[in-house]
Amino acid sequence: MATMQSLIGMVNRIQRACTALGDYGGGDSSFASLWDALPSVAVVGGQSSGKSSVLESIVGRDFLPRGSGIVTRRPLVLQLHQTEGRQEEYAEFGHLPRKRFTDFAMVRKEIQDETDRITGKTKQISPIPIHLSIYSPDVVNLTLIDLPGLTKVAVEGQSESIVEDIENMVRLYVEKPNSIILAISPANQDIATSDAIKLAKEVDPSGERTFGVLTKLDLMDKGTNALDVLEGRAYRLQHPWVGIVNRSQADINKNTDMMYARRREREYFATSPDYGHLAHKMGSEYLAKLLSQHLEKVIKSKIPNITSMINKGIEEMEAELDRLGRPIAVDAGAQLYTILELCRAFDKIFKEHLDGGRPGGDKIYGVFDNQLPAALRKLPFDRHLSLQNVRRIVSEADGYQPHLIAPEQGYRRLIEGSLNYFRGPAEASVDAVHFVLKELVRKSIGETEELRRFPTLQSALAAAAGESLEKFRDEGKKTVVRLVEMESSYLTVDFFRKLPQEVGQLGPGGAPPPGPGDRRASSADRKNPPPPPPERGIPAADRANAVDPLGDRYADNHFRRIGSNVSSYIGMVSDTLRSTIPKAVVYCQVKEAKQNLLNYFYTQIGKKEGKQLAELLDEDPTLMSKRQDIAKRLELYKVSRDEIEAVSWVR
Repeated sequence: MATMQSLIGMVNRIQRACTALGDYGGGDSSFASLWDALPSVAVVGGQSSGKSSVLESIVGRDFLPRGSGIVTRRPLVLQLHQTEGRQEEYAEFGHLPRKRFTDFAMVRKEIQDETDRITGKTKQISPIPIHLSIYSPDVVNLTLIDLPGLTKVAVEGQSESIVEDIENMVRLYVEKPNSIILAISPANQDIATSDAIKLAKEVDPSGERTFGVLTKLDLMDKGTNALDVLEGRAYRLQHPWVGIVNRSQADINKNTDMMYARRREREYFATSPDYGHLAHKMGSEYLAKLLSQHLEKVIKSKIPNITSMINKGIEEMEAELDRLGRPIAVDAGAQLYTILELCRAFDKIFKEHLDGGRPGGDKIYGVFDNQLPAALRKLPFDRHLSLQNVRRIVSEADGYQPHLIAPEQGYRRLIEGSLNYFRGPAEASVDAVHFVLKELVRKSIGETEELRRFPTLQSALAAAAGESLEKFRDEGKKTVVRLVEMESSYLTVDFFRKLPQEVGQLGPGGAPPPGPGDRRASSADRKNPPPPPPERGIPAADRANAVDPLGDRYADNHFRRIGSNVSSYIGMVSDTLRSTIPKAVVYCQVKEAKQNLLNYFYTQIGKKEGKQLAELLDEDPTLMSKRQDIAKRLELYKVSRDEIEAVSWVR
């Protein structure tokens, strides 16, 4: 069987580590509190119930601060270690691990000083515990937690909420299912008014976790005794009541030796006519052994659950550290490798957006399928190819000599003027795709889990990607404008070679020529020409308001035919550009973004030194603090697991 010292010592070591980590139960941590899972003995009692005297009797030393009002203002985790032989007794504090106290008056002063360090020289309280370990051959292996005494009224210098604050703190310890409650009550008061029993009954109604201690038996009125309580008739618990006889105030003032006080306590019970038959189950020495044995039993029974909780906590914390990212190495090579890995993770997500694995890339197709055609349809060709504008441009192009058959210069000017309108939709398509790519970069950075911990690197990536996208946009604009200029620089000859043949089949002004021997018909036709067919690109208003005098009729039809031919040619060019502009945009912007988005960034990164790389990996302080806390807690859990595995016993 594992020794009591190994079991309780294991819990003591884990408790000290928990306190150093800041885990002393009741926190709002994302992970279960290891402190709460550890069995412990919580000492509960009202003010002046004799709590301090009981603890000093168990230890055999006078070491606790005394005074009126609230003396215990922070929980005191008292860990007792039984040493072999007659070694010198000494004490150690958790906050002063390498300093031994052999003078217990100095222990009392250090408790007071450490309390004031947190609470100040006031009468306020704090839930942060003080750890005190006492090593002595005269103690049993035991851990006790001394809690502030329950009170009913706030005195001067205390906040109005002090009563509730103390009760909440005490509840924090005694509500834990692994907590053993040591309820201290004075025998010279009615047990029904005991603050400790009242609270214990609320949190442990079955009494399975509660040990009742009755103090000040020697101060009861003559002719009365506490047998109804000690024998369980007044208030029954699952464990036996234990009576204690404390040192009197006169003994305390005279610094009566604790060993002498223990002997006198044994004599009191052995010679008492009321309690003589219970003498073997009374006194502070019996109480210490009883609690030590029970604590060992509880620890042994709870170890499987504690181990399970620790293993689960280790898994959760390792998963959380993986999510947050492990700490970054300090050498430049490792930092550069980390940055490149983060860039690859971002680039992978960005490509997934473009290729359809994630939403967003479809917006680029929307630019080509919706925005570009809509913009082309809205171009003002009706105004540019109106009858008046066609007449003006053709006339200006002819100069002082009218054209003979087809006004070639007029055609070219009309076509060039029309083609210039395509610049706007072409450049607008480039800009629209640019903004889609910028948004995808922003979304990809936000969706790259590994990047979230590095805000500086996020900003640098966004800036570098934005700079690259600007270059791609400039190249895209040059290319689409070049496509438009190419259409202006060389017209499609095959389209216009058909025009002379068509014109030759028409009479003056575009009317059909008269056949041989049909002059009357021809004359009649000239007097009543058929209405011209609707022409593409000629506004309906212009057709309705055409000049009607006989001398202008052929000229109007002629100009309408020119406008119609130019409109047909522009329609052909529009269809061509509608296909080629998306090709140019994808080639210059989308393809480049997929292949070379971070090339400039990689070039700049390769020139940076260790300090500059470290600046890029400068994490969010909140995230760093969280990782450090989890890493420390994970280390505590692993050490605790090793501690438990090192303690073996025969089942």
